[in-house]
Amino acid sequence: MDSEGRFRVGLFGYGLAGSAFHAPLIAAQPRLRLDAVVTSSGQRAEQVASQYPDTHVHSDATELFRRAEELDLVVIATPNSSHAELAARALDAGLPVVVDKPFTPTAEEARELISRAEDRGVPLTVFQNRRWDNDMLTVRELLDSDSLGRVHRFESRFERWVPEAKNSWRDQGGPGEAGGVLYDLGSHLIDQALCLFGDVESVYAEMDTIRPDVAADDDTFVALRHTGGQHSHLWVSKLAAQQGPRFRVLGDRAAFTKYGLDPQEAALRQGSLPDEPGWGEEPRENWGSIGVGPETRPWPSRPGRYQDFYAGVVRTLDSGVAPPVDPADALRGLEVIEAARRSAADGSVVALPRTR
Repeated sequence: MDSEGRFRVGLFGYGLAGSAFHAPLIAAQPRLRLDAVVTSSGQRAEQVASQYPDTHVHSDATELFRRAEELDLVVIATPNSSHAELAARALDAGLPVVVDKPFTPTAEEARELISRAEDRGVPLTVFQNRRWDNDMLTVRELLDSDSLGRVHRFESRFERWVPEAKNSWRDQGGPGEAGGVLYDLGSHLIDQALCLFGDVESVYAEMDTIRPDVAADDDTFVALRHTGGQHSHLWVSKLAAQQGPRFRVLGDRAAFTKYGLDPQEAALRQGSLPDEPGWGEEPRENWGSIGVGPETRPWPSRPGRYQDFYAGVVRTLDSGVAPPVDPADALRGLEVIEAARRSAADGSVVALPRTR
């Protein structure tokens, strides 16, 4: 902790996740200080120096770990294939860890990290920021108020139009790199479905690679049957020329439909911060609708609150309370992803044992 009572943070990686999500959210949290960034890119190092002139820049992980005693928290926002190794090194150094989703490429690696953190008594959590999307918070409000009645079907989509492939691990990486849309975007949708409706007992999936010169899946559908009887249908695609609703939730009393994306990512990319007026809010014309058939009415969107994640991390560091995301939840998400891959390979419905 520094002289002003702020926890000192070391950030691994300054690509999209590090620069657009973690660094701004850390900077916006009064009890955190971005002490160091690790990046091997000279261009990104210059970007850090410009945006955060008081932050140390290291060219590799070893440089940062030499200063482990000067840090209170590390955040891992590197390519997915390096998550497990860096997190293990941080835990061995006694440093609390935030790992960007999808945590690790395999469920086994996730189990090992959770066990390592428990053995060492060091906090470990996963950045599942989409739990604090405005539409996710709005659906939670509807469920808590029983406004839809008993929900029997939940539809959720992250669909994009990216017809040209990129030479990156997201498009070209195999399972060991957690490449493809199932790991990248699907991990969000699966986590949201588990948060809203609980554990799942079976998984069915269809995975395709449609664009030329792409090695990983770029159009995937996953169907979950929850232990409470609800069905979640999840779509992720980079080749959706027209996009369906972000959420459609069907209950026995009413339905809720919402189009469009939460505005927080776009705001962060443009340099806005959560402490600015109007953060996370969206105009009335973007609200979802609730009702039956043509008799619907707008339902106000709850403001998105990405800042709540790092506020929760501070509470964990301060008083030892549970972290904002239980890593066991991220492990279950990976078990669902692995079941989806098995299902897509042979067209089966894969049963999952209950975890709790």
